[in-house]
Amino acid sequence: MPRIKLNFHQLSITDKIAKARQIVSSLTGNPAFVTPTPALATATAAIDNLETAHAESQTAKQVAKTKTSAQNEKEDVLDKIMSQVAAYVESVAGDNEETIRSAGMDTRAAAASTSGAPAQPQGLNATAGDREGEVDLAWDTVAGARSYLAEKSPDPPGNTSWTHAGVSTKSRTTISGLTSGTKYWFRVAAVGTNGQSGWSDPASRMAP
Repeated sequence: MPRIKLNFHQLSITDKIAKARQIVSSLTGNPAFVTPTPALATATAAIDNLETAHAESQTAKQVAKTKTSAQNEKEDVLDKIMSQVAAYVESVAGDNEETIRSAGMDTRAAAASTSGAPAQPQGLNATAGDREGEVDLAWDTVAGARSYLAEKSPDPPGNTSWTHAGVSTKSRTTISGLTSGTKYWFRVAAVGTNGQSGWSDPASRMAP
């Protein structure tokens, strides 16, 4: 006896709606199926409800994507302004650590010896990439570094939440394959002939 192959669970929502409407249409007025159970009106209502919810979900995703893009743009503006403020403070304070700290800013750690591992990368910045699900990372070049390791973490980051995200020979890289609208944390470490540096201070970004 032939068995029905429905495979509804494997269909996308749009394909599921189309297939359900096709089935309801085929059963309507079909003399072989006089009293479909559940009633076709019930099935049609369920189809309509799913179609409406799907449309609302797609609209919400687009709105969220637009708002995330706007947020990233505003964050980039603030990052640039604060970098300019930091440059001003540095030009006035010079090497006076006390004066720098009086401006509410931290000072960088002293560079590591060339005979040891590279210094910890500084100035890590995360910005929206050119494509959906991509985040661009950039940081200050570290003397003696031959390559850099990048790690990512879901929000909030923890001691065991970090995973490998990429390797770069330059002080920048693009992390791809991220979930749009999800916040991630990133950190990088420099690798030299005498070992790996400590991890940079993390930077966060909502994936576009």
